[in-house]
Amino acid sequence: MRGKVLTPTKRIRRTPFSSKVEDKVKGVTVYNHMILPTIFKDAEEDCRHLKSEVQVWDVSVQRQVEIVGKDAEKLLGILTPRCVKNMNPNKCLYAPMVNQEGGMINDPVVLRIDEDRYWISIADSDVLLWVSGIAAALKLNVKVIEPSVAPLAIQGPKSRILMKRIFGNEMDYFSYFDLRKLRFGKHTLNVARTGWSKQGGFEIYVEGTEYAHDLWEELFSNGKDLNIRPGCPNQIERIESGLLSYGSDMTIKNSPFECGLGRFCEIDANSTCIGFEALENIAKQGPSKVLRYFDIKGERVPFCHDHWPIFNSKKVGEVTSGIFSSEFNTNVGIGIVEFDYAVEGTKLQVLIDNKLRDAFIRERPFNPKLKPFM
Repeated sequence: MRGKVLTPTKRIRRTPFSSKVEDKVKGVTVYNHMILPTIFKDAEEDCRHLKSEVQVWDVSVQRQVEIVGKDAEKLLGILTPRCVKNMNPNKCLYAPMVNQEGGMINDPVVLRIDEDRYWISIADSDVLLWVSGIAAALKLNVKVIEPSVAPLAIQGPKSRILMKRIFGNEMDYFSYFDLRKLRFGKHTLNVARTGWSKQGGFEIYVEGTEYAHDLWEELFSNGKDLNIRPGCPNQIERIESGLLSYGSDMTIKNSPFECGLGRFCEIDANSTCIGFEALENIAKQGPSKVLRYFDIKGERVPFCHDHWPIFNSKKVGEVTSGIFSSEFNTNVGIGIVEFDYAVEGTKLQVLIDNKLRDAFIRERPFNPKLKPFM
């Protein structure tokens, strides 16, 4: 099916910014029933530009599940093992969501918008149905909806320069995962220092469509001297950086402990969450397999559309995401491997296109840190 044209239907929704990018984009995918750009020039050129300049990403696909009402905090405490009690309204929280077996439902960011109003900013899965069903079954005093919110991600080392031109010097005081309400004309926007890259950046949560195009034009007119471009999440950069993709690197079959997300499971402080007993048992016993990063030798590989089996005389895991990195001059990967083989430097073999390649375990990604702004 590669290279085929995506047929538009009403089930695949456009975004408030579709008209701004559709004549420039070369590749798209479907994510949360919406169009998500994947390539503008080519993956390597897009990656080089992201690492040196500033990009504006239409990530409207990053849908929000809004929980509002008296029992909003109580419901959140049921949905995630992360402790959200008395959540700071000026901070976002990365908060894995699991089912009763401890399997990952999603790995969203939670924002506290008002006292009893929260947004769950989700990856690609139908969280709205999950949250609505739990709220209804428990007869909680909340309303669960998908609001009209279309995030824009401003990413790259020059992103702070651009954002200061729009929102002023307050951008100098944003720490990672900070959340602020900022003015754009007569509108108040929720802005967070977040985004699916490690090149530095922000996310602007655009409510409705009234000012969406004005904001887009303002960003691009202020970014001309910064070599601004429309962009999108880049597979090379995110694999180098160890940023996980729900549905690819982790699914409902994986627990947070397998995915290196155990530090976000504050089960000692949150025994009311779904999956508490399962997570407690996994934490005590330790996972039988864990997520690791891979240095895969040999000629450059195409992007890993299907999982690549990992062997050590027998199958011991799978590479879930892989691609060639020009910066590190090797094939980089993310995958899940049996715990006994997960030690730094362990040599294994990965089967790619019916050929076995040597691969070496890394316990940290190639680019582990968020890069500073210029």
